[in-house]
Amino acid sequence: MVINKTDDFIASVEKLPSDAKRLLKRQEEIFEHNWLDTRLHLKKLKNEDGVYSFRITRRYRVLFYFSKGEAVFFEVGHRKEIYR
Repeated sequence: MVINKTDDFIASVEKLPSDAKRLLKRQEEIFEHNWLDTRLHLKKLKNEDGVYSFRITRRYRVLFYFSKGEAVFFEVGHRKEIYR
């Protein structure tokens, strides 16, 4: 799976704790090979047309959508803040 990252996503990654950044790389590799892998804990968001999330850690999530056969990562952050 091809992954595109928005500028906002890239800026948000820089704000993550170092352990979350390291785990994000691992989760991205899993996503590239099989975006339906259960280790991602992938969910389709309610009331958000075509938006999905997956876990980096118990506290941090990535939000993304699909466009033209590619995944677009557009937000990353703490679970209590990212869904607002």
